[in-house]
Amino acid sequence: MQDFSGLPETLTTTLAAKGYLEPTPVQVAVTQPDLAGLDLLVSAQTGSGKTVGFGLALAQDLLDTDGRFARPAAPLALIIAPTRELAMQVQREFDWLFAEAGIMTASAVGGMDARTERRAIERGAHVIVATPGRLRDHVSRGVIDLGDVKAVVLDEADEMLDMGFSEDLEFILDHTSDSRRTLLFSATVPRGIAKLAQTYQKEDARRIEVGDKDAQHADIAYLALTVAPSDIEKAIINLLRYHDAQTAIVFANTRSMVARLTAKFSNRGFSVVALSGELSQSERTHALQALRDGRARVCIATDVAARGIDLPGLELVIHADLPSNAESLLHRSGRTGRAGRKGTSVLIVPGRQRSKAQRLLRSANLDAEWGTPPSAEMVLARDEDRLMSDPSWERPLSPEEQSFAERLLDVHSAEKIAAAYLRLYRDRNSAPEILGDIPEPGARKTREPAAFGPSTWFSLSLGRKQRAEPRWLLPMLCRNAGLSKDSIGAIRVQYQETFIEILTAAVPAMKTELGPELEIEQGARLTELPGMPDLDASPKGPPATPKSPPKAPHQKRESHTSSPGRGHAGEPEPAGSVQAEPHKGKPDAPQDGPGKHKAKRPKRTKPDHAQAKSAGTREKRPYGKGTGQDHKKRKNAADPSKPLGPRREREKGRPDSDKPKRIKTRAAKGPDARPMRKPSPKP
Repeated sequence: MQDFSGLPETLTTTLAAKGYLEPTPVQVAVTQPDLAGLDLLVSAQTGSGKTVGFGLALAQDLLDTDGRFARPAAPLALIIAPTRELAMQVQREFDWLFAEAGIMTASAVGGMDARTERRAIERGAHVIVATPGRLRDHVSRGVIDLGDVKAVVLDEADEMLDMGFSEDLEFILDHTSDSRRTLLFSATVPRGIAKLAQTYQKEDARRIEVGDKDAQHADIAYLALTVAPSDIEKAIINLLRYHDAQTAIVFANTRSMVARLTAKFSNRGFSVVALSGELSQSERTHALQALRDGRARVCIATDVAARGIDLPGLELVIHADLPSNAESLLHRSGRTGRAGRKGTSVLIVPGRQRSKAQRLLRSANLDAEWGTPPSAEMVLARDEDRLMSDPSWERPLSPEEQSFAERLLDVHSAEKIAAAYLRLYRDRNSAPEILGDIPEPGARKTREPAAFGPSTWFSLSLGRKQRAEPRWLLPMLCRNAGLSKDSIGAIRVQYQETFIEILTAAVPAMKTELGPELEIEQGARLTELPGMPDLDASPKGPPATPKSPPKAPHQKRESHTSSPGRGHAGEPEPAGSVQAEPHKGKPDAPQDGPGKHKAKRPKRTKPDHAQAKSAGTREKRPYGKGTGQDHKKRKNAADPSKPLGPRREREKGRPDSDKPKRIKTRAAKGPDARPMRKPSPKP
């Protein structure tokens, strides 16, 4: 069928009124006489006229011999779409296509009033257009009887499987008659669609592929523009200004990105609407109506929200975020270039995502022209060209316009009038953005070290031995010596000292700040060197301390009063005493200033039996108060002949006042770390 002559008169009349002179390839393929009554799996590009195509294919199953519908009762056909917008769009297409045939349609989509839908279905409908979730709900509640359904159409079936509607579709198809006709329309045919067709279509089902798979979207020009990551939004603004499309859509991957771009472009003067899953049904409907009426020219949308929608005059598609796969790229781009019209699809490619964009284009069998976004100069030049080619120059002047033009020429020169008109023309639109330089793929910026200037070297009496590190030496010098970080050059940490380069111009102020001794803090001092130090002559010492030093035990604090059960200073420690173990947290920071020796904890050795006897009554003295006359072992005493065992077991029965205090060290950098005692529990 190369025209619509073989269709009922009721359909040819409406098609002619809409301007349809000849069918599209997909419409020709699905209306072949030898395919009448057969199940079909149709793979065709988006925007190829599939909606009208399956409407024509169902006509012979739904219309009587006069090309009209009978009195509405139980539904005769189900059309299932993945999104609310696509379902409402299909319903509008069927309303005008079968208007002369007396069709009654009803919808069952999420986000709408279910009671209103139920009343419309109960009044009777020939065709129900629905989304999977809401349709399953109506079927489960007994609102819809699917026993008389003659045909089921799954539009954008691949998207419905991707959205997780597989179980809902199986539930709906299981409640229909086995004699139904099943039509599956999809832009791609993945494995899930093939399995669904094999399960729910008859054995004589036909698979139809329309269009060349190796030449996707011949009416769409693909551009891949490389931008700096910080210039993505600026590049989109320049693209919208440069193309000045009647309607444009910008795709983003997340709702937050949609919200941010919507606010950004609205502030820049663009008439923009958002389309995402977080909007209510009324908000989404108003947004689409604003685009169709021309009140809005830019739509910011996510993939799912814009699935299958048909916007008149959509000329430009911009991918602000790269799609996740080739199928999403094809579905996004398919919003333009529909029904033989031309369109442009632009991929915004940050430098590091160039390889991903190339893989997407290769997987989708697409050839894109690589380039850069239009600059501000190119946008302004395009404005001038658009102004010069405006049809208003060819229109004759009206008397009012002639009179006003003469008054303008009497007051201003022609040059001033032309310049003022150009400024007014540009002020109507948002000013173009200035884009930064785009780095070459794979190239890295090499930063040349700046000249430090005349400098003086100093030696600091801190080194690796005192765990000196530039990350805390630099702020210590700035804090105590009154230096800025720009006045400090190289810092070379050695074993016993650190060589520091300081600008000569900053040395006098530093000496005034530190005094003649050049003492910084806690005994650390600077010593001026006659020239650049010889790093090889500095004592090497042991290797640098690792970043995570081994755990060191805490030092015991000395008390002015001796606690019961403990020997005096200088006396050996009793065999039965229990020492506090080191805190098993972060390693202790040094308590004293740099360069000072820390007091070493005496190593505990196991006393032998003879020394234990010579200790006399002191060894048998009770742990708490007592006279020592009771020679029985106390309950919690440590037996020197046995290992001490775990700390928890040793301290299990001991009173809280006798337990050793554990010291928690506060995390700090440098030699000025301070201990912090854990607060005792409240009684």
